[in-house]
Amino acid sequence: MPALKVDLYSDTASKPTAGMRKAMAEAEVGDEQMNEDPSVNRLCARVAELLGKPAAVFMPSGTMCNQVAFRVWCQPGDEILMDRQAHPISSEAGGPAALSGALCTGLDGERGMFDAAQVKAAIRIRRRHNPRTAVLSVENTANRGGGSVWPLAKVAEVTAVAREAGLKTHMDGARLLNATVAAGVAPKDYARHFDSIWVDLSKGLGCPVGAVLAGDAEFIDHSWRYKQQLGGAMRQAGVIAAAGLYALDHHIDRLAEDHANAKHFASAIAQLPGIKLDVSQIETNMIYFDVAGTGMTAFEVRDKLIAKGVRIGASTERLMRACTHLDVGRADVELAARTLREVVAR
Repeated sequence: MPALKVDLYSDTASKPTAGMRKAMAEAEVGDEQMNEDPSVNRLCARVAELLGKPAAVFMPSGTMCNQVAFRVWCQPGDEILMDRQAHPISSEAGGPAALSGALCTGLDGERGMFDAAQVKAAIRIRRRHNPRTAVLSVENTANRGGGSVWPLAKVAEVTAVAREAGLKTHMDGARLLNATVAAGVAPKDYARHFDSIWVDLSKGLGCPVGAVLAGDAEFIDHSWRYKQQLGGAMRQAGVIAAAGLYALDHHIDRLAEDHANAKHFASAIAQLPGIKLDVSQIETNMIYFDVAGTGMTAFEVRDKLIAKGVRIGASTERLMRACTHLDVGRADVELAARTLREVVAR
């Protein structure tokens, strides 16, 4: 592959900054599995406080956070409600079925966000023939909804229906801090509606690895068992936890820059021939756009861009996703827009 000038494939492409690397190199470490790593312990306490929860546990990935939470909340044969395009359905290799024996039922939300009426209609009557609807899962931001931000009022409505019916509530917070920055809402204001919630460190926050799952003390104690079972327990993990601590200090407020760059890129490409997108729907750091009108598939456009040093992901035959992040500035998105213009013009 040619050397990349701009990588908009995902915010997971972000790399640790010099300050973050220094913090990692100087991290105080111990045995994480024995609760003896001081950097990990500080990170867990920090995230628990951020989310207003009693306890938290450090995980290697956000996918593991989802899967461990579902293991805690579900028995085999139970049902989890979520948007039909949510990450556990689309991108976690069938984990809920394989690891928890749980059925994922997708709700037909708008831009990745369903409403209270849909939740109420989907909760099954409790009888021996039916799966037990056990969990409601909300993804914020909604990735395949275009990085859309759940309004706090809507979160309150859907979780209230779930709680009334005896369901547990879980938030997939892969880009929760993008949502809080965009909405001007404190993380704990979202978190108070959920029994379990996690924050990813390796996307907008720029860490090389990791996520932190939070909830009450009993939930976290059970989560540790499944973390151990899935091979997620670590040793001197303070080296990577230190990156998370640095990110919480330095990289949250700057997410607004990513959102501004995403909007700028969207505005720059919206009028290109054959490109279709609605700039008004760009809320955070993701830009989904349709290239069917160019006469090329998204995969063809992707390959032509890569040949010119710009990487943008192809999600389907016609849909592409660009994602701004820590390592992408205003000049980079402008270069990417000019390169896309060259590709579609030809």
